[in-house]
Amino acid sequence: MIYISHLMEDEILAELLEEGRKRGEVLGVESIEFGIGFELDKLPQTLKSYEKRLEKLGRPPLTLHGPFLDLNGASYDTRIQKATKERFQQAYDAAEYLGASKIVYHSGFIPQIYLEEGWAERMAQFWTEFLDGKGESIQICMENVLDRNYRLVREVCKRINHPAFALCLDIGHAHVYSPYPVEEWIVELGKYTGHIHLHDNRKDKDSHLALGEGTIPVEKALKLLKKHCSQATCTLENRTKEEVLQSLERIGIM
Repeated sequence: MIYISHLMEDEILAELLEEGRKRGEVLGVESIEFGIGFELDKLPQTLKSYEKRLEKLGRPPLTLHGPFLDLNGASYDTRIQKATKERFQQAYDAAEYLGASKIVYHSGFIPQIYLEEGWAERMAQFWTEFLDGKGESIQICMENVLDRNYRLVREVCKRINHPAFALCLDIGHAHVYSPYPVEEWIVELGKYTGHIHLHDNRKDKDSHLALGEGTIPVEKALKLLKKHCSQATCTLENRTKEEVLQSLERIGIM
């Protein structure tokens, strides 16, 4: 299943979804509407407003990107952890209300601030508490962002025993922020990956280019993703219609 990040205007997104339908492809949407605290402060209104927008888009399959600014589940500060759980729960409630199949949350690891020692244990404890009482209807996917080392997020997965928890492997982030090649991330995290974020860059900044416009070895990466992450869905995180179409062509959809 291929989703398109809602980084563009509704009208452009509608055109892409319709283009997919014409070609016999069902494309979904990954919403970013619930990733900012301001929108969560007025959650009932945000839900009603976004629901109307989804109706105009034809009620496509949906995933949500959860909140991330100023939040950290592995924080040493219990009040920060509490605020993170509250915001994450609001986004989870939104996913339930809107019928989303998955929700993506950032790992929150900042290498310049946090020591690697003990981080996986704290993060696993946070997710274990957050997942308590939750079923399998919504898959929770933890996304690598500034993470330099895939071993830490892999260790979190090994420590969590819940069928609804998986990783969101962002190949663009792995390429620009990690010294390890994208291919190694895919091989090492494949069996833990439930969702993938696809975009390219030139290893200088997180530029969200169309696949093939940066320096990621796209063809090799796609083959490895197909082999090691066959169970995963993916989202194209590009900013323009042209970039999305180019990425779709690269993965053989358009």
